[in-house]
Parts: sequence; structure tokens; C-alpha cells
Amino acid sequence: MRYIMTVSASIDAGQKFVQVRRQGEAQRRKRMPVRKTKKMLDVEKRFLGGRGLEKAIPEMLNEEGFTETAKQLKLSKATLNYWMLKLGIEVRRVALAPGEEIEIKRSTG
Repeated sequence: MRYIMTVSASIDAGQKFVQVRRQGEAQRRKRMPVRKTKKMLDVEKRFLGGRGLEKAIPEMLNEEGFTETAKQLKLSKATLNYWMLKLGIEVRRVALAPGEEIEIKRSTG
């Protein structure tokens, strides 16, 4: 079962509300094609040499980090985060003990 957690803060009350919802199985399997904005197409053309954002952004994030990726693409961090959401790019943090390694396997499809 997969869950999505949304945290929003209420400024007046100073309280945080956490909403957890279950993501449907069919929703997880199918990914609708994304209609890219003019700015997305411009960034692909100018900074990535026509390479797709879907491939370039994860590589840049892993090599450079979030803030540096946004700077190189001349985007705000909020815009980069929105594009990642729109393109279905997930970022996960993993804590490793000394001597541990991580292996990333890409699924085809």
C-alpha cells in the first residue's frame, strides 16, 4: 500500500495538520503524458541541448544537488519542485551507516 502525506501549516493557529491519503493502484501504474509549458521547452532547448527534462533533472539532482540544479537551469527552487511533481520525479533520502552503500536500479518502462 502506498501513502502520500501532505503537511500544511496554519499561520493563525500555529498548528500543523497532516493529511495522509492512499494512492490508488491504477493511479500508480498509469502515468499520463505531461504537456510541457513553453518555459519547459525553452529550458530543454537552451540548457539541455534538447535532452528531455525527465532524464536530465534526476541526473543533475544526483550530481549537483537541488539548489545548484535550480541555479544552472535559471529557475527558482519552487519552479523546479513543481516541474518535478508534474513530471513524476521523486526524491528520496536514505540514511546510511558507515561502510554501507546504496545501489540504484532503474526500472524500464
